[in-house]
Amino acid sequence: MKTMTLDKILQSQGFGTRKGCRQLIDDGAVRIGGETVTQYDSAFVPAGLEFSVFDEPWIYHEKIYLALNKPPGYECSRKPSGHPGVLTLLPEQFTWREVQPVGRLDHDTTGLLLLSDDGAFIHAQSSPKRHVPKVYVATTHDPVTPALLAQLHEGVQLHDEPAPLTALARQLDTHRLEIVLEQGKYHQVKRMLAAAGNHCVALCRIAVGGVKLAELELTEGEWCYIDPLLPYR
Repeated sequence: MKTMTLDKILQSQGFGTRKGCRQLIDDGAVRIGGETVTQYDSAFVPAGLEFSVFDEPWIYHEKIYLALNKPPGYECSRKPSGHPGVLTLLPEQFTWREVQPVGRLDHDTTGLLLLSDDGAFIHAQSSPKRHVPKVYVATTHDPVTPALLAQLHEGVQLHDEPAPLTALARQLDTHRLEIVLEQGKYHQVKRMLAAAGNHCVALCRIAVGGVKLAELELTEGEWCYIDPLLPYR
């Protein structure tokens, strides 16, 4: 199998420039198999390689696929303006690797957010042609009624859309409903509820395709690696 020198492995995993990675190795910060490696040109098979940097364990990943349980008050942007960015919740190495959110959640919307440094994956997840379902739980100001559900099923007209938008929806309790979308329009859930005569006071995304937040068991602010094939199932 193809090998890679240790400095290139560290650089590919987001530990800095080649020069910076060589310095980490020179300083004895990198261990493989419990042994300190001090030669930056030592070669290893990268796939599945387990190593540690300053005693923090890592596993080599050619591409990163993550799920984050987004808390409120964070922006889904690499250059946030009014609030902290979601990337501050992740290890610094992922920022070096240019991991970015797959789509966006509003700063006050919580729940499942996918992130990756794989451009093809990001495009596929964001493309309307893929029809990847996204499931939300919305809390409303006024009670959920059969008339509200009927309007969402039949379609509501938003001022900047050429045709009414529809959504699958079911009532969860007096002031909560589950909504499934495939379009991913700007502020779609909030705007559709407003157009239907109600108001969204809280919104949480609980699933994207085959990735379900409940199955990941993440508390707010926590993240984990995911199988990149799951969102297509």
